[in-house]
Amino acid sequence: MSSITREGSLQAPTRYPLGQDEPGFYDETAVFAELERVYDICHGCRRCVNLCNAFPTLFDLVDESSTMEVDGVSKQDYWKVVDHCYLCDLCYLTKCPYVPPHEWNVDFPHLMLRAKALGFKQGRTKMRDKLITSTDRIGRLASIPIVVNLVNAVNNNEHTRALMETALGIHASARLPSYHSRTLSKRTRNHKPDEASAVASDKTTGKVAIFGTCYGQYNEPHLGEDLLAVFEHNGIPTMVIPNTVCCGMPRLELGDIDSVESLKQQNIPILSQLVDDGWDIISPVPSCTLQFKQELPLLFPRDECTSKVQQAFFDPFEYLMLRHRAGLLKTEFKNEIGKISYHVACHQRVQRIGLKTRDILSLIPNTEIDTIERCSGHDGTYAVKQEYHQISMKICKPVVNRVRKNEPDAYTSDCPMAGHHIAAGLNDGSETVHPITLLKQAYGI
Repeated sequence: MSSITREGSLQAPTRYPLGQDEPGFYDETAVFAELERVYDICHGCRRCVNLCNAFPTLFDLVDESSTMEVDGVSKQDYWKVVDHCYLCDLCYLTKCPYVPPHEWNVDFPHLMLRAKALGFKQGRTKMRDKLITSTDRIGRLASIPIVVNLVNAVNNNEHTRALMETALGIHASARLPSYHSRTLSKRTRNHKPDEASAVASDKTTGKVAIFGTCYGQYNEPHLGEDLLAVFEHNGIPTMVIPNTVCCGMPRLELGDIDSVESLKQQNIPILSQLVDDGWDIISPVPSCTLQFKQELPLLFPRDECTSKVQQAFFDPFEYLMLRHRAGLLKTEFKNEIGKISYHVACHQRVQRIGLKTRDILSLIPNTEIDTIERCSGHDGTYAVKQEYHQISMKICKPVVNRVRKNEPDAYTSDCPMAGHHIAAGLNDGSETVHPITLLKQAYGI
């Protein structure tokens, strides 16, 4: 370590592989020693106190301890901090001055992930959490005709929701997604893209494969349909990739790295072959895009196919902006969308692509966009859990207040779950509209 400690790094953050295959990764003594080291740095800084509940939890534990330092906190209480981290990555990206290449080498989210992985191996994970992150299994069952009506009825009935809270620990007031028997794959089964019409640019091949995601497959299949419509309206041959499974992000947030690897082994060969065939890849959910652009490459840095997919994976609006810069995006719009409150999803910010959604929507005439760069507090499954739902609503409150103050014609987020969480906070009967749907409406298609 250098004899001169710098307050912060002026260099770009550097992310290192997680190292789950290295000796000592799952060693409890080593994990707790690193937690204590990083917790002590966080205690001395406290810049992240307003991001999520992990940091207030840590600082309260320290302040209420006998020493008022980290050494006074019980090691078992370290888990309370870990359990509140939902891997949004904002502390790493926007707040922490000690991220690598700083000599203190603080990567709080990935340390939390290491601790979650240890906890999962030790059997700390609740059965409820394993259940609600089995998204493909639930989706296949819940989307069966007739069954889907029962599932949606149960999820929207106050009496059955009270029973779910008691039996499963799923908060009775948390919004649960709807399911559809006409899944995205069924809706697009007969769609055949005209590959011969593809026009490449310097950074795009001009033909796009949509990784539908488990959420897009079962819960909001119209998002994939809207993506397909917008991209093909812009002369981009587009298809929905068949036979994929969950990207693995929900299981990653549990620390279930073995399941993440199993899902990767099912998805990556399919996606890698598409890249070899000249397809670029997008997905309608930022967390899924981030999984392929960041998390899987950091988990499996020596996997050439994973790296290949990483290079070909784009955020949808990132892709549209690349086409626009190449003069290949249609900017003739039939309809206005008015005043928009735009929430920037955490896992989109972490991709470090800039505000491409805002920039594309700004091309629509007479559009006014109020950009909100704060976490919505939903974060995968965190907001539906009985013990965390009210905390998630508190995190969301500044976003809700901003939307309410702005009085927009529509409010939107690239993360559909974040959008619905904001709607729950507003509780005024309004509903979020996804940015790709707004763009489709503006095109009049």
